[in-house]
Amino acid sequence: MRRLLAVAATLLALALPPTVAMAASVTVTALKQFGEPQFKPGFTHFPHTNPDAPKGGAITLAESQPGTYDSLNTLILRGVRPRTLGLISDALMVGSGWELDAAYAHLAESVELPDDYGWAIFTLRQGAHWHDGVPITADDVVFTWDSIQAHGAPFLKSFLDHIAKVEALDARRVKITLTGTGEIKPIIDFAVTMAPQPKHWWTANGRDISKTTLEPPLGSGPYRIKTVDPGRSITYERVADWWAKDLPTARGFYNFDSVKDDFYRDDDVMFEAFKAGAYDFRGEYRAQRWTTGYDFPAAKDGRVLKLEVPSELPLGAQGYRLNTRRAKFADPRVREALALLFDFDWIRKNILYGQYRRTLSNFPNSDFGAKGPPTPAELALLEPYRTQLPERVLTQPFTLPTTDGSGNNRAQVREATRLFKEAGWEVRNGKLTNLATGEVMAIEFLDGTGALTRVTQPYVETLRRVGIDASLRLVDTAQFQARTDDFDFDTIVVNVSFFTPPGTELRGYFGSAAANLKGSANYAGIHDPVADALIEKALAAKDLETVQAATRALDRVLLWGFYMVPQWHNPESWIAHRAWLAHPAVWPKYDQDYRSTNFPATWWVDAAKRNGQP
Repeated sequence: MRRLLAVAATLLALALPPTVAMAASVTVTALKQFGEPQFKPGFTHFPHTNPDAPKGGAITLAESQPGTYDSLNTLILRGVRPRTLGLISDALMVGSGWELDAAYAHLAESVELPDDYGWAIFTLRQGAHWHDGVPITADDVVFTWDSIQAHGAPFLKSFLDHIAKVEALDARRVKITLTGTGEIKPIIDFAVTMAPQPKHWWTANGRDISKTTLEPPLGSGPYRIKTVDPGRSITYERVADWWAKDLPTARGFYNFDSVKDDFYRDDDVMFEAFKAGAYDFRGEYRAQRWTTGYDFPAAKDGRVLKLEVPSELPLGAQGYRLNTRRAKFADPRVREALALLFDFDWIRKNILYGQYRRTLSNFPNSDFGAKGPPTPAELALLEPYRTQLPERVLTQPFTLPTTDGSGNNRAQVREATRLFKEAGWEVRNGKLTNLATGEVMAIEFLDGTGALTRVTQPYVETLRRVGIDASLRLVDTAQFQARTDDFDFDTIVVNVSFFTPPGTELRGYFGSAAANLKGSANYAGIHDPVADALIEKALAAKDLETVQAATRALDRVLLWGFYMVPQWHNPESWIAHRAWLAHPAVWPKYDQDYRSTNFPATWWVDAAKRNGQP
């Protein structure tokens, strides 16, 4: 959560506590939507860090998704960037890892807000500077804002669409003005999203912030880029005189002198490289490997250790997103039939080694998703749209059939066949055919990594048995990115993360305005006025209970719309690492930041264990 702009990682949608909002204007150093911030002014460090952690040593990381990179420009849509690129940046405010709705002053030392939330003034810290020694100024913030508006990726811009104007009041104060009043979320979205870019660097020597670049950009963060090996690796070096190193939001973080991030186009090859000692820290996301793959010598003799870390972090909803822009997926009965044909219990038993939980929400592992039948608060939100919704949205809990894992899913096949027939599709000459147009149902599963081939291929075979011309197509990273940006796919696997409490990202994922916006995160092409209305209810909510009622009602509408074939989630973090890597004894309640950044920000090298070990 610490490098939010650069890695499109976890953002926070926050507001001031009610006691603060009563003042005509107030200046604060921490914001929290509900209740009081956990960490009071004067706190020295977050409890999941070791403020005395030794600095030094080197760590090598690796990533296979996206498997390469071709740009170091964090703002624009075009290009593939390293997940670690946020190490060179600083956000105005950062999260704590212990609260889902709080942010603390970082690059901005404070923020002033009026009682109607119509504007905010951020004051930058005295002494904050770029790696070349030039002070970070309000002009840099304005330049970044203007660049985002002109060239920014749609998903990034969606977090800022309630900001009408950004202006520099003086060298250290920047004022934002909202399009309306009464809402704090846009102000906080700006605070945690905005990681300024150096205006003086980007406007010199003909550089163009609207284009991709492999020239290492000037930064202000704990690391600077040392070496760029395009598409293969990127190496960072720690900035010893980093301006923020003694802040409570930074103490105990960023302890390695050198960080190298290697790229692998194949996940299996990347794992073999870990076994051989090519890199040092690995987040594991495959049950087969976690269960049976760590039997190599280094793991057996203790040179590699495994950790299972419980996490209450709300997780993304992973599943096959069905592109409803294509006519064959326009009928929800077709989409429901496809969901019925995915035999998760067989997959879990035979491929996932009994691991994971079935995802039955767009907001898994959280209090924002639908559970059981609708509550009175949810029904109050859904009732005005009764005529636009299937009856079961208002009366039934969302479920999907379960099986015994034997592969005998005849009941699901019969029900899917019935739904296909109702939607105008029947098997003719062995092919599922649209009776009105003669079109044969064909579904291409587009994959840019191959990591889920073992799961997708059995699903493909099931679909073929009911007459669907199903296929799995593997493409390189660049082609996958281009096709998803253009919505040129039938279905892709996407893990849609949300931010707590859910905020403006809901528009980007599920809102009609994003459905046909190139590069948006509305992969399914959802265009539903009821969903739009419930999104706005969630964004306008003034208390936690109202937010939860709105997101749960939204979840029901989306689930019963069958815009995805849900897969699974893991409430634990699985980590494998070299034994000479050390970490604090306390884990944060919510945030294992390596999930988004690929970097264990609070870890360090245990020199005594490192000596003599590869």
